[in-house]
Amino acid sequence: MVSEMNELKDKLKKYRLSVSEYEQIQKLLGRDPEGVEFALFSALWSEHCSYKSSRVQLKKFAQKSKRVLQSMGENAGVIDLGQGEKVAFKMESHNHPSFIEPYQGAATGVGGILRDIFTMGARPIALANFLCFGDPKAERMQSIVEGVVAGISGYGNCVGVPTITGQTEFHSSYNTNVLVNALAVGLFTKDDPVVTSQASGVGNWVVYVGAKTGRDGVHGASMASESFAADSASKRPTIQIGDPFLEKLLIESCIEVMKENLVVAIQDMGAAGLTSSCFEMAAKGNVGFKIHLDQVPLRDSTIGPEEILLSESQERMLLVCEPGKFEAIQKVFHRWGLDASVLGEITAGKEVELYWKKELISKIDPKLLTDNAPMYDRPFEAWKPKHKSETLSAQPLAVEKAAASVEGTSRRWVYQQYDQRVGGRTVRDCDDSVSVVKLLESGRGLGLVLGCRPYVMRMDARLGGYDAAFYPSLELSAKGFQPLAMTDCLNFGNPEKPEIMTEFVASVEALAHAARVLDAPVISGNVSFYNETLNQNITSTPATGLVGLRDNVDHIPRSEFTTAGDSIFLLRLPGVSFTGDQLGRKTAYAGDLDPDSIAKFMTDLQLLGNHRDVHSTRVVGKFGLGYTLFRMCGETLGATVEKGEWAKTPAPWSDEHMYEVLVCGPANLEVALRANSSGAKVWTLGKVTAGDLIIDGESKNLKGLSDAYVNGWRNHFAQLA
Repeated sequence: MVSEMNELKDKLKKYRLSVSEYEQIQKLLGRDPEGVEFALFSALWSEHCSYKSSRVQLKKFAQKSKRVLQSMGENAGVIDLGQGEKVAFKMESHNHPSFIEPYQGAATGVGGILRDIFTMGARPIALANFLCFGDPKAERMQSIVEGVVAGISGYGNCVGVPTITGQTEFHSSYNTNVLVNALAVGLFTKDDPVVTSQASGVGNWVVYVGAKTGRDGVHGASMASESFAADSASKRPTIQIGDPFLEKLLIESCIEVMKENLVVAIQDMGAAGLTSSCFEMAAKGNVGFKIHLDQVPLRDSTIGPEEILLSESQERMLLVCEPGKFEAIQKVFHRWGLDASVLGEITAGKEVELYWKKELISKIDPKLLTDNAPMYDRPFEAWKPKHKSETLSAQPLAVEKAAASVEGTSRRWVYQQYDQRVGGRTVRDCDDSVSVVKLLESGRGLGLVLGCRPYVMRMDARLGGYDAAFYPSLELSAKGFQPLAMTDCLNFGNPEKPEIMTEFVASVEALAHAARVLDAPVISGNVSFYNETLNQNITSTPATGLVGLRDNVDHIPRSEFTTAGDSIFLLRLPGVSFTGDQLGRKTAYAGDLDPDSIAKFMTDLQLLGNHRDVHSTRVVGKFGLGYTLFRMCGETLGATVEKGEWAKTPAPWSDEHMYEVLVCGPANLEVALRANSSGAKVWTLGKVTAGDLIIDGESKNLKGLSDAYVNGWRNHFAQLA
C-alpha cells in the first residue's frame, strides 16, 4: 500500500498534477487514469493550456465590435477592415524557454505565433516583440539579451516576415525571469477564406502536415506552467528547436490548400503538440477522432506514443479534409517538400480514440480534458492604491542622464538586427513610435504599436492596466489612426499568491474597461503565470498590441522635428501626474484618470494626425518632456523651449502626466488644437530651430546628447556593442 502511494506521488509529481486534480480526474472518468491519460491531463490541464487560474477573470474581456469576426477561443483574433480586407493578430509568451535557452526559446516563440496566424488562412505580414530583461550586470544577462535578439532575428528574417516594431525594457525584477512576448499580424485579401479549428464531417480524414516529430519540447506546456527553482538549466530538453526555412514552406503550402478550399479545419501543433490539436479540434466540433499514432512521421523511430502526443516539435499542423481532397493536399505539401500523412478520421461518437500499432491505448471524451479542466477562483483583494499622494516632490532628472541610462538609451542595437522591410509593405518601422504597413489593395495604412509601461505597473497595477491600453492608443491616434482592437500577453508571477492575483485582477479589469471605452476589444491573447524564480516575482506586466487603421499612408506625422520655425505645442489632458520610478526616483502619483475624457482626447488627436499642417507628433512618455523633446531632435534640427503656466510640478521637464502630446506645425495650427472636445489644455512651448536643444536658456549640445544616447548601449552592454 505504501509503495503504491509513493508510486502515485511520484507520478503526480512527474506529470505536475495536484492531488485534488487527480481526484477530479478520477471522478470524471469514473476510474483511475491509465497509461497515456496521465500525459493527456498533464498537458491540457496545465496552466499554459487550460488557463485554470485566469479563466474566471478573462471573462471580463467578453466584448466585441462590429469589426470582430473571430475572437477568444480561436488560434488568433480576426477583424474586418472593410473593402475586402481582414487581419488576424495575436500575441503570446515564450518566457521560460527563452530564459533557459535564449536563442531557441525566442526563435520558436516567433515560429509559434506565426503559425497561429496562418492557420487562420491569413498571410503573415508583420512581427513585433515585447522584451523585458534584467539589470545588465545580472548573471547571464548579456548572453540572454544576445541570444534572444539573435533568435528573433534569425527566425523572422529567414522566414521572410518583417519585424517592424517592439518594446525593450530593463529592470532588476526580470533578472532571473525574462519576458519574451511575440506578436504577429496576418492579412486576408478579398477572396481569402477564414479557416477555423472546429472539426466537422463524420468520415473526414485527420491529416498531419509539416515537419517530422522528434523528442524536443516534450512536457514543454507543463514546464511553462511552473515557477523556476535553482535547477532551471535542467529543463533544456523541454525546449523546442525551430527551422524557419521549413516554416516558410509550411506557410506557403497551408495558405495554398486553404485558398483552394481543400481544408475543413486546421490547427497548429503548438503547446502540448498533437494532444492539444486533436482534443481541442474534436471538442470544438462535438465529434470524435480515431487516431493512429504510429502513422505520425518521426525523426526518431524509437519515440513512443506518449512522446509523440506531447512533443512540441516545430513547424507542424493538424488539418481535417474530405477524403476525396487528400490527394490534392498531399500533392501540394510534397511539392513544398513536407509530409502529409493521414492519421485517422472523424467518428460519429464523441470520443477520441488513440491507437498504437492497432492497439487501442486510450478512448476518452475530449471535453473531459478541455471543457472540464479545473477553474480556480484564486483569492484576491479589492484594489487599493499604495502610492497615491496629494502632492508630488522629485528632483529634476537631467536629459543627459536619462539618455545614457539603460532605461533611456538607444535600442538600435536590438532592432537593427531585424529585417524591417522584407515584403515591401513597410511604411514606418522600428525607428518610429508607431509602425505602419501599407494595405496594397486598398492603399490604406495599418498601424501597429505595443503597450505596457512596467514602471507604471510598479507604481499602481490598476493605473498600469489602463495605461497598457490608453498609451499605445494615443500613439496610434497621434498619427491619425483609429485604434480598432487589441491582443494581450498577461505576464504575472505566482497566481497562488493573493498579492499577485490582486494585481492581475486590478489590471485585467482596467484593461477591459479601457477596451470598452475605446471600442477596441481584446480579441486574442495569452496569460503567462508563474514568472518567478526562487520566490521572486517579476514586475506584473500586461503587455498589449494594438492595430489601427488610416485611410492613406500620405502625410503621416513624423516622430521627429521636420521644419525649422515650426511651433511646438503641448496638449495636456487633466488627470494623473507622477514621478515614476525611473532611475530610482520616488514612486508616487497624484490625480485620477477619466477614461471618457481620454477617449474624446483620442478622437481629437485622430483629426490632428490627419491635418495637413501637422508635421510631427509624439506622445510624452518616460522621463517626461525634456527627454521626449530630445528624442524629437535630429542631426540638424533642435528646439528652443521655455517654462510657462503649464509647469505646475516640482520637476516640470522630467515629471510625467497622463496624458500629454507634443504637436509641431505652423503657428496658426493653434486654432485647430484649441478646438478640442476633451478639455485638453494647449500651450506653446517654443520653436523648432536649426541648432541645439535649448531648455529654459540652457543649451544642450545635440551631438553630446546623441552620443550619450547611442553610446549608452555600449556602456551597459560592452560585449554586445
